Parts: sequence; C-alpha cells; structure tokens
Amino acid sequence: MSKQIHLAAHFPGVNNTTVWSDPRSGSHIEFDSFAHFARTAERAKFDFLFLAEGLRLREQRGHIHDLDVVGRPDTFTVLAALAGVTSRLGLAGTINSTFNEPYEVARQFATLDHLSAGRAAWNVVTSWDAFTGENFRRGGFLAESDRYERARAFLDTSLELFGSWHGDEIVADKESGVFLTDARAGWFKHQDAHFDIEGQFTVPRSPQGRPVILQAGDSGQGREFAASHADAIFSRHSTYDAGRDFYTDVKGRLARHGRRPEDLLILPAATFVLGDTEAEAAEIAHEVRLAQVSGPTAITFAEHVWNRDLSAYDPDGPLPAVDPLDGEHTVARGRASVRMFGDRLATANEWRERAAARNLSLREVVVEVTARQSFVGTPGEVASEINRFVQDDAADGFVLVPHITPGGLDEFAGKVVPLLQERGVFRAEYTGETLREHLGLAARR
Repeated sequence: MSKQIHLAAHFPGVNNTTVWSDPRSGSHIEFDSFAHFARTAERAKFDFLFLAEGLRLREQRGHIHDLDVVGRPDTFTVLAALAGVTSRLGLAGTINSTFNEPYEVARQFATLDHLSAGRAAWNVVTSWDAFTGENFRRGGFLAESDRYERARAFLDTSLELFGSWHGDEIVADKESGVFLTDARAGWFKHQDAHFDIEGQFTVPRSPQGRPVILQAGDSGQGREFAASHADAIFSRHSTYDAGRDFYTDVKGRLARHGRRPEDLLILPAATFVLGDTEAEAAEIAHEVRLAQVSGPTAITFAEHVWNRDLSAYDPDGPLPAVDPLDGEHTVARGRASVRMFGDRLATANEWRERAAARNLSLREVVVEVTARQSFVGTPGEVASEINRFVQDDAADGFVLVPHITPGGLDEFAGKVVPLLQERGVFRAEYTGETLREHLGLAARR
C-alpha cells in the first residue's frame, strides 16, 4: 500500500527564496496576505501552515538588510487571527526556546490550540547568536550544547504545564451558577538548572492535549532532540540522496527513545517551479534564481564568506582576489547563513575554482551555490517526483516554500494536488478535526 503524502505550506515573508520585487508579490505583513495563503492551503487539504519567527531585524554593515524591510510580525497574533478564517488547517509557529520563557509560551500555545479547536503546532528552535539576545533582558550567547540543554528543559517544562490539568477539575453548578474547581487543577512545580517556577497554569487542557511539536535542528544534538521529543522535523535535506540519508539516520534514533518510525514525520522544506513543459519550467526557474539573487544580495552572501566589506566590488565581475579574514564575524552579525559556509578560505577557493572553470561572475556563482528549487517541471513531473521521494523513504512529505507571496501556492494547489489525489497518495478531504489527526499521530492525552 502506498504511503500517504503530507504537505504543509510555509508563508515565507521576505527571505532568500522570495522574489519580493515581482509585481505579483503582495504585502508580507497585511492580514489579507496571510488569509489568502491560509485559505489556499486549506482548500488544497494541506496539513498545516507554517510561520517562521524573527526576533531581530537582520543587519549588514550596520544597515537593516533589504530582506527585512517589511518587518517581522508576531507569530502568535497572526496564527490566532488565522484560526478565525480557517476550520481544518493546522497552524504552526516557530517559537524560540533560548530567549523566551516556558510559562508564557505554553500559555500562548494552549490558548491557540483552544481557539483553533486542536490545530496548533510549535516548531521548537534554539538561537545561536548574542546578536538576537541583545533584544532580551537575559541576553548573552549560549554554546550549542547549552542551547539544546535549555531547549530540552524548556520543552519538558512546557509539557508539564500542558499536562497540569487532569480529568474533570471544573464542575459547573447550574443552579447557583458557581464553578467548583479542584484546588490542584493546573498546579505545577518545576525546578532544574534553567527554570525554577511554581504556581497554577491558567489554561485548561486543550483539544490535542498539547500542540504538535516540530523541530528544525540538523546537528547531532538537534537530531537526537527531535528523535526524543518531536512529532515532525522541518528538514533542509530536500535532495533525494541527502533526504534518504537523513531519513534513515533520524528514524534509526527513535527506538532508543521507545518510539516507532511512524511517531516522527520527516518534512523537508521544498521550493517548486511549474511550467507547461520541462524546458519552460527550467527557464522560469533560472529567471527566479536571478531575481532571488540581485547584485546587492550576491555581495551580501559573499561577505558572509569573506568577512570583509565587499561593497566596492562589482557583483557581475570576478570574485575577490583577497582571502577571507579570520576571527569573529563582524560583517554579517546575526545572519544564520554565516554558519553554512564553515571553513571560509576553503569555501572561497571552491567558489574561485567554480568561477574559473566556467567563466562565472560573482553573482553567477552565488546563484549556483545557493540554488533552492527542489522541484522543477510540469505539474505531472513534480507530482511524480514528490511521490517518489515519499514512497522511497526520502521524506514523509514536504513543507512547500513558494517564491511569491501570497499567491505563489495557488498554482501548486490547482495543478499538482489534484494529480496526487488521483494517484491516491494525498487526501481528497480532511478526515479528522485536529492537526494530530491530519498527521496520523497518536493522540496525546
């Protein structure tokens, strides 16, 4: 029997995949954009909508990066509003465990799960940089091991809060109109190296018991954290071979945590470009990449490697002849992509070899090394590839990231989803009410 494909949709806002300058691109902060995107995903019977979190605007050489010019709205506010314009679509938000506090986050997610009748999901992430911490009273930098230790304690504490209401603690006396409440309802006490809290949790047990837990870390500690705690992983391994390796590795970690392979879904982020022919799709994909990597964007990425001010260089000219600077990265503070390149000199030399072999400009090199189109082709070809990935255990489904907001999901919903439904590998109608049911996960009670 064929595996069923899981699909989610990521509202990208303005980031490295977004062609925000395209005339078809609408607002990335007005509610109509979020509502359009969510309604499209629900009409296509997607599992959930996914929002990222931005706790600080990104900077480059002391200036706000152009990808953050529209701002970064609050995740909970947007998801709560979307609960009122959707009825089945799951609502997932990325909320940081490094700078937030368990009581507040648990209260917000429990409330969202009530407001949405059981459709909330939490993507638990850590933050690696002191740059973001400057926005918070605690501030500071946490090493990777400390970040994941705090994340585990944060999630464990939150799960205690979600589970602090037991059975029927609240009984309504209809004659007197008085609610009689068990004095222990919602009571919690948690002490560890990170948190020392005690009191009454204010939100009764929600429809799912707790939100679906997503995780996006890719390090060894991140994978182990997901294997022990998460319901689904938002993975970056969207190519076939890398996807199969990641899938095998993470699923293989589950048994030592007393879990089964079906208890954790692997959902890589994936972009797509559709065309009437394979050649047309490839041409569109190339134009999209050029639009995603403007001249200034190419210089920005190069500065992440060189750790130098490269603003005087021509992005359509040769790569810098100077080598990257060693030491603390001061040019691209707070940019996660800095970590992608590892050894700066090795990366610069690899870029130079690529440019020399094919006479590529700096911008053309960046276009190649940051390529993000996962699926390019006709609707039939894309449907076949997505199905191949899932049936061959390279993924359990995908979190789709369109390059146009908010209408970029429309074509996929109208042309690819029906083909998956015809194959019998994707639902034609929702059969459950909660996100946990959509994902085929066991109830958490």
